[in-house]
Amino acid sequence: MRHVDYGEADRIVSLFTAEDGRQKGFARAARKSRKRFGSSLEPFSQVIVHWRTGRGSLWLLQETELLNSRTGLRTDLPRLALASYAVELVELLVEEAESHPLIFELLCCFLDYLAADGAVEVARLLFELRLVYLLGYIPHLLHCSECLKIFAAEPIRFDAARGGSLCLSCAGPSGFAIDLKTIGSLARTLNVNHRQFTDFKFGETTRHEAGRMLAQVLSLVLPRDPKSLKFLQQF
Repeated sequence: MRHVDYGEADRIVSLFTAEDGRQKGFARAARKSRKRFGSSLEPFSQVIVHWRTGRGSLWLLQETELLNSRTGLRTDLPRLALASYAVELVELLVEEAESHPLIFELLCCFLDYLAADGAVEVARLLFELRLVYLLGYIPHLLHCSECLKIFAAEPIRFDAARGGSLCLSCAGPSGFAIDLKTIGSLARTLNVNHRQFTDFKFGETTRHEAGRMLAQVLSLVLPRDPKSLKFLQQF
């Protein structure tokens, strides 16, 4: 996920693993030992890690085997910015040492899609939506979060602080107006496997409204604003 140089040659590495969740590892002489680590400790790389128990919860990394460096992310600033943002979201929302295999799959497939020149706006919408869904933060979509009325062809509003979609009778002045088609698109998207990023198309209205919805949801559950968000907003 990221690393911090320590001393003259060592490195402290933040990892996200399929079985053990978020972990931190100490890689001794990582900046000198090309045989044991090489370039495998760069952000966004997928690796096999050989480690042993260290002091406290810190892993002592013995060596790594590089599986996928995702070099396509490092040649395009918008993709680099979005990849950094996604990794930071996971780091902020997933507890350390808590296993989340589905989120691990989601992040890997998202990074693969971006590295292969996938559509940036589509990738962000799908990643944010699926992340809040897998973590249990998905708001009410196709029915009113307060009276539970199922929406027909009618105007609705959205307020994440009140649970999500609201009928006009319940909403009052709170929230913002949103197209029912946007809500329907998001609901249908959640029926598709979380590893799939190809073959999705969203109109401009859907992208704009969904982005506003997800920003509101994330602002409620994040402990702080992601530092990488300012970098991403430049693009």
